[in-house]
Amino acid sequence: MEIISVVPKGYCQGVVRAIQLAKETAQQYPNKKITILGMLVHNQYVVDACKEIGIDYVEDTKKSRLELLDEIHEGVVIFTAHGVSDTVKEKALQKGLICIDASCKDVVKTHDIVKNHAKIGDVIYIGKKGHPESEATVQMANNVYLVTNENDIDALPNLHNVLVTNQTTLSIIDIQKIIEKIKIRFPNAIIQDEICNATRIRQEAVLNLKDIDCLIVVGDTKSNNTKQLLEIAKNQGIPDTYLIDTVLSLKKEMVKNKNRIAVTSGSSTPNSITSQVIQFLEEYANSGNWNLPDSVTITLL
Repeated sequence: MEIISVVPKGYCQGVVRAIQLAKETAQQYPNKKITILGMLVHNQYVVDACKEIGIDYVEDTKKSRLELLDEIHEGVVIFTAHGVSDTVKEKALQKGLICIDASCKDVVKTHDIVKNHAKIGDVIYIGKKGHPESEATVQMANNVYLVTNENDIDALPNLHNVLVTNQTTLSIIDIQKIIEKIKIRFPNAIIQDEICNATRIRQEAVLNLKDIDCLIVVGDTKSNNTKQLLEIAKNQGIPDTYLIDTVLSLKKEMVKNKNRIAVTSGSSTPNSITSQVIQFLEEYANSGNWNLPDSVTITLL
């Protein structure tokens, strides 16, 4: 049995920056209540590690960031790596909160593109409904239209001077299919693909895997970029693909009788968690002993 560690994997720079900001905020405001507006990044272990250093969070998938802000009444609010709308920022300031913006620079770049073009034309934004990155971006202007799949394109009104852009963590395969259909209806549309480099190279690494009979993706089910890695692997025809949050989720049946097992992870998954999975599988491959550890190893950075 061969265990292949897919490169790259683990934290992207946006996640590293968000975690560093959270740690610095805890040090800077030791006597104030600190609350993250949502999950700092989409990994529960990262969120739990933040709680251990005194940073709480509010999250409810049925509520918008604007609605969630009603649950924060004092102290410091940290906006997550997924980006935040100007409306939310203004409301937080009106409430007298100290605002720390951990928005990923790639997401902020997309926001600027959308706001600038919305002044001269309409924007079609390809993204996941209910995802905080999409929510923030479509709030940048009244003429930004969310498209989640090919069927949504038919429901769009007549638009002029159209710009097409997208959520940074989508599948590079899926987005091209949607863009091709948009171009049929809006042939003069300007296409600005904003899949971030961290997402792209991780997906390309999975696409380039050869002769793999099992791929294990390590990450949180809430993480869109993590789920996309799994879907791309399935579409590639890799016989068995699994999404696990930690080594404790591994089952012997997943890897039994496999010859080449690849391991990758989403860009919000702590490297320590992925390394523990790889180390366990390597030990199993060498010894044949299946003795899962008692706990998960987590190092924020």
